[in-house]
Amino acid sequence: MTTGQIESVLKWISTHQEHLVRLTQDLVQIPSISGEEYAVQKRVHKELEQMELSPQMFNPDDKKLRKHNDFFETTSFTKYGYENRPNVGGVLEGSGGGRSICLSGHIDVVSPEPLDKWTRSPWSGDVVDGNIHGRGAGDMKAGVAAMILAVQALQENGINLKGDVQVETTIEEEDGGIGGVFYMRTVRPKTDAAFVPEPGNLAISVASAGVMYFRVTVRGVPAHAATAHFGVNAVQKMMPVIDAIQSLHEARQARISYSYAESDPRMKGRATTINIGVIKAGDWPSTVPAECTVECRIGFPPGETREEVMKQVEDAVQEASKRDDWLKTNPPVVDWFGWKARPHELDPTNDFVQLVRQNVIDVAGREPAFMGGSAGLDTRFFVHHGIPALTCGPYAERIHSFDEIVSIESVVQTSQVIAKTMLEWCGTQ
Repeated sequence: MTTGQIESVLKWISTHQEHLVRLTQDLVQIPSISGEEYAVQKRVHKELEQMELSPQMFNPDDKKLRKHNDFFETTSFTKYGYENRPNVGGVLEGSGGGRSICLSGHIDVVSPEPLDKWTRSPWSGDVVDGNIHGRGAGDMKAGVAAMILAVQALQENGINLKGDVQVETTIEEEDGGIGGVFYMRTVRPKTDAAFVPEPGNLAISVASAGVMYFRVTVRGVPAHAATAHFGVNAVQKMMPVIDAIQSLHEARQARISYSYAESDPRMKGRATTINIGVIKAGDWPSTVPAECTVECRIGFPPGETREEVMKQVEDAVQEASKRDDWLKTNPPVVDWFGWKARPHELDPTNDFVQLVRQNVIDVAGREPAFMGGSAGLDTRFFVHHGIPALTCGPYAERIHSFDEIVSIESVVQTSQVIAKTMLEWCGTQ
């Protein structure tokens, strides 16, 4: 590999920025909320087919997945199953003798609701002031386009790598990634590294959080509101439980820290969280509610196991019930559902991490921040399978919110970092 090769590839990406924008727009304009990914995967398959990467569609097999300890039923699987929800994978074959890499990006997005908050259609893909607008523009369709263009840049410059490059787009990352990256690790050859261009302003994420969902159910006794004292109000009996969950949340934040999760000053003291996201109770104002449920998400950085965290939650709920006569004899029920992800971390001194770090410096002219451990990421599946993996992607704003945007300049830089990484990691013929 020569300096001239690197320069020609980086220049090609810069001069083909229009294609990069157009591909991102195409992907954004195809709605792909978790569970409804087929149409956008057809578009990706077509792109990889034109690049002669021999793309395949990989439909998840939940029977095979259930054999693994990390399996859980995602909410989109419960609603849709895995039929007509393929992952797409292609290969840029190397000549041999080099290290391999997987470029992986999820193609599903979260709901754009509430729609009335958007100033333009969430599926517009409009370009305004150097940004691409739309749901999934930042998280993470621009990253997918960046990795595809990086491979095209090598092809168009006649560069033959020694190591193979796997290119894949996956489903349901927003919902846990079980049928996506996790399934792909069970059916695709193991690579020597993986690069996931999730948004982050070219920061390098070397860790992800453990994430679990739990539900607490409290039962009461129904009665007419005029004689409410004949019943037991489940909402009122849930209040001490909610207080206990909040107290556990505050206690955990006070004692748990994780440097990469707190690299942003706004995250100081927030390396772990318990969020009460859903409360359900009652069906009529004139009836005492006989049941109340709360559904929560707990996130935790590397350092704890799932079992340890589960015990803390269950103990907190049990202690709360001891302080109430009704709950003593009618104890709340805690059950775990949906997300049940282990955290992961990768040593930042790892050779692959340091290579990407240097490439960010070379392309963007700045030292990248190291971050991670506050959210669940697909990279955990690579690391749990013994593959060094990181995320490094473009600058985006308001992901998972309204008026999501991604910076075109940062998408170009992301593609250049990926291309340079492939050249140096895989080696050239």
